[in-house]
Amino acid sequence: MFDNVCKFLAESFSSDFATWLLGEPITLTQLSPSELSLEPIRADALILLQSDEVILHLEFQTVPKADIPFRMNDYRLRAYRKFPHKQMRQVVIYLKPTDSELVYQTEFVLENSLHRFEVIRLWEQPTEAFFNSPGLLPFAALSQTNDQTRTLEEVAQIIEAINDTRIRSNVAASTAVLAGLVLNKDVIKRILRSDMMRESVIYQDILQEGLEQGLEQGLEQGLEQKAQEIATNMLNEGVAIALIVRVTGLTVEQVQQLEAQRNHNQAE
Repeated sequence: MFDNVCKFLAESFSSDFATWLLGEPITLTQLSPSELSLEPIRADALILLQSDEVILHLEFQTVPKADIPFRMNDYRLRAYRKFPHKQMRQVVIYLKPTDSELVYQTEFVLENSLHRFEVIRLWEQPTEAFFNSPGLLPFAALSQTNDQTRTLEEVAQIIEAINDTRIRSNVAASTAVLAGLVLNKDVIKRILRSDMMRESVIYQDILQEGLEQGLEQGLEQGLEQKAQEIATNMLNEGVAIALIVRVTGLTVEQVQQLEAQRNHNQAE
């Protein structure tokens, strides 16, 4: 979910990201990873934006990974092969504080080859930098703040002042998701009202994901309940536990518990 939210923000508010990372609000459009290779590496976590002169390559990470330097080098070469005249700005953005040394890696070295890229650790970034653009507001609570709750409250006030309902809803929902990396969900619910998020595509995705998980859990529970009913009937018929396990898929311990419960009910 965090990857999806970051990708949504970068693609929906590309000029905000261009101002932050490139220093000017140039127009950026999405570049499909498939344009650089038939076999993109983890394309779901990759964000590529482009203008006529530059490609912005972003990688948002919640957990440091050792292969990041290789991936950055690999995509730089792929981009050069496809667009040899375009500059490329590569930035890895780490969302959550960590003691790992991996978040300080900024280059890939292989024999005589050297490739450098940029790294941003959000918890070291000044909070004020994220207050001036709607697309960056969701990252404020992850920045260098002494009071994450208070920062989220300030962000909520700014969001409420956004006139465009769709933008307000999308930014609020994205903020709620990313704030979950550093704050308790009850705190987030108290500060960010659900009515601000209902029209957001992010909010709808969360609801859909929750519905699908609920249906899946309900199906699993229903199947297990049916298996227990069959096992109980077989116990009543005196069928051996080993056979019941093979037929129902329940464990020996589960069948034994059903047997103990049945004996207890009969004794009453």
